[in-house]
Amino acid sequence: MLTKLLFLKQVIFLLLIFLFPAVLFSQITNDSNKVNPVAVQSQLTKDSNSVTLPIMPSQLASDSVSVKPVIKPSQAAVYQQMMELLLKHNIFLISNATPVATANQQRKPSQTDFKFYLLLGTMLFLSFLRFFYARYFNNLFRVFFNTSLRQSQLTDQLLQAKLTSMLFNLFFAVAGGLYIYFLLSYHGWISEENSLLTISISIGILALIYFIKFLTLKFTGWLTGYKEVADTYLFIIFLINKILSVLLIPFIIVLAFSLPVIKSIAAAISLLMIALLFLLRFLRSFGLLKHQIKVGWFHFLLFIIGIEILPILLIYKGLVVLLNKNL
Repeated sequence: MLTKLLFLKQVIFLLLIFLFPAVLFSQITNDSNKVNPVAVQSQLTKDSNSVTLPIMPSQLASDSVSVKPVIKPSQAAVYQQMMELLLKHNIFLISNATPVATANQQRKPSQTDFKFYLLLGTMLFLSFLRFFYARYFNNLFRVFFNTSLRQSQLTDQLLQAKLTSMLFNLFFAVAGGLYIYFLLSYHGWISEENSLLTISISIGILALIYFIKFLTLKFTGWLTGYKEVADTYLFIIFLINKILSVLLIPFIIVLAFSLPVIKSIAAAISLLMIALLFLLRFLRSFGLLKHQIKVGWFHFLLFIIGIEILPILLIYKGLVVLLNKNL
């Protein structure tokens, strides 16, 4: 009998050993089923700035531990936030302002390359004359500026250099024609279309004017017997023209490429300079010729107006009318 009781006690002990863990596991499972997974997921997505923590059932069931787990925001969300801030605060985009429609006009580039190369060629021409005919070039300015110097020998040297004088006269025609074109173009009296043709016409007409004047004065001196007087007057005319051609180069460059305000100043100064040189030509001519021919100031002034000023004004007026009609 005692043996049977001991055997029964051992069997009950073994059953308790195997059944007690199963009872504990079922209790934990029942407690963990009470947690709502949807609530946990919504709680995780509320705050995107916190750090994600591992979640255990025992921690959720425990009242002593209070943790607020979250997940990191995705890269797409961060990029979208950065772009929104950029569009909002960028002063150049101005995404929040009212849209404004602007009309775009077609840009018409100005053809100024030919002017640059034309003026470059003119400067090369002047450099050629200055380098190869330096003595003639220096004598021109010595005769022009130094009035107290005895100029007979220098004048003879200038008169004897026929080819050099012709080249300097050609340079005067080029520089004068360019100046006339850019001056008329600045005032808007001629069109800038067919510019090369207009410049060629200006140079050709200026050269033709002084060629006709040269033939006229030569013929007049031969006809009246005042050949030396005519030669002296021609020498003074072309001397002033050669000096003027050199002085006009800076004004031509300014009239070609500068701003309108600077062009207006350059045009006024250049016209004043031309007027002073013409007045100087009149005074020097009268000072040299008054002892050779018996003529007064008034008659010589009428001669200058009739021979020098009126033909130039008439040709200028005809040139402006012709160019406005044909160009």
